[in-house]
Amino acid sequence: MNVTAYKTKKVKVGDDLFDILDSYLPKLEEKTVVVITSKIISICQRDVIKNDGIIDKKKLIKEQADWYFVDDNLNIWGTVIPTITHGVLIANAGIDESNADRYFILWPKNIDEVINDIWNHLRKKHNVKNLGVIVTDSHLAPMRYGTLGVGISWCGFEALQDYRGKPDIFGEPLKMTQKNIIDGFAGAAVVVMGEGEEQTPLATITEVPFIVFQNRPPTQEERDLLKIDKENDIYGKLLTSVEWKKGRK
Repeated sequence: MNVTAYKTKKVKVGDDLFDILDSYLPKLEEKTVVVITSKIISICQRDVIKNDGIIDKKKLIKEQADWYFVDDNLNIWGTVIPTITHGVLIANAGIDESNADRYFILWPKNIDEVINDIWNHLRKKHNVKNLGVIVTDSHLAPMRYGTLGVGISWCGFEALQDYRGKPDIFGEPLKMTQKNIIDGFAGAAVVVMGEGEEQTPLATITEVPFIVFQNRPPTQEERDLLKIDKENDIYGKLLTSVEWKKGRK
């Protein structure tokens, strides 16, 4: 698997996303996965709020989250509110102030529809049939320092590789294993795209032998397959031990 990041200009509020994709991505070949940070989609869509020093960030986070809880012990890190947003456990509903030019950058609106449009645009422009697209952000894993890439939407390939019922190396049927393709790709891509001044919000992934491409966007049922209810999660006891409050989103 080869992962390559691409440097762009500084993306400004109101820039045209498709112009950026057309200007900085290389000629795409069949069986390529394009990775895009959610931040530049938000910036181009104007999903931002000016940080004028008056905006209440905590209130903004609660408004953007699907679910949230407040833990005052986290104040040592600044404003940190654990949230569930778009089916992802993430801090602060994904709101970001880094590389933001004094804006609060929100998560992109209608992200599934947006990525379907990107997928259709790139397939047509580059005259390819087998193409994947992922939108990524960074989040935190329990018991670990450091950010990891997470996929918040995708198009053009199967996001899960299901091993259930298939034999292991000793011929025994596997009972639980499903490989998370989208987050694996997101993790690899975010490593090379960076988190600071690299200015590389785009990447491509090639030479992936196991990916199953689809000639259509994912169905809602396929998108829902990635999501686990808090009660059924392996970390369910932790997730349900706090009082989650419904965000305004």
